[in-house]
Amino acid sequence: MKNDLFLKNKRIFKYLVISPIVLLVVSYLLIPKVNSFINGLFMLFSSMSVDMIIGYIRSFGIYAVIVSFLLMMFQSLAAPLPAFLITFANAAVFGWWQGAILSWTSSMAGAALCFYIARILGRDAVVKITSKFALESVDGFFEKYGKHTIVICRLLPFVSFDYVSYAAGLTSMNFMPFFIATGIGQLPATIIYSYVGGMLTGGAQMVVTALLILFAISILVVLIKHIYNDRQSQKNNYK
Repeated sequence: MKNDLFLKNKRIFKYLVISPIVLLVVSYLLIPKVNSFINGLFMLFSSMSVDMIIGYIRSFGIYAVIVSFLLMMFQSLAAPLPAFLITFANAAVFGWWQGAILSWTSSMAGAALCFYIARILGRDAVVKITSKFALESVDGFFEKYGKHTIVICRLLPFVSFDYVSYAAGLTSMNFMPFFIATGIGQLPATIIYSYVGGMLTGGAQMVVTALLILFAISILVVLIKHIYNDRQSQKNNYK
């Protein structure tokens, strides 16, 4: 009885996930205004201009918070659009700490959505959303670092946030450990990016972004060394 109820709820949730995606795809293909709007969003991200995104968010006035939240969700689905552009923009529009809260909560919502899309729709659907090569590259991280993968990848700005979320949904990992690791790993970068984004504009932001990447690499080296030492200790214990 419980299994039947679980399967029924899973099917309902699956339809709830699939329906909006199918509707969006059909609308994109058949409705010129929707097609133009979504293409405009891709162009907005591809410009790599924080100022353009700031102007876009501000243009919605009192609805700016909602638009920013939905923009981060769109970025999550349409991997691998750069999320840090929205984080910088949120800090400039709403203030650094308010922007940090908005960026962190919206990115967490996006991560949860990607996780459940993968968990419910399966690998074939995720490959179509992302790409086979991208997914296999993240699979390598999971095989190599196991439970540490989520935190490591969240600390690295050049590893797609969304690919990791999709890949995690395809593993046996439960949602709460994934969600907690995502929150912990994403928080430092969100705070730093937001603080920087609230103070700097233009070329200065790009310089600081490069420095943050170097900082993230340093963190990665430390984490990998820690994981390697743990594994060596485990091997020695088995001997």
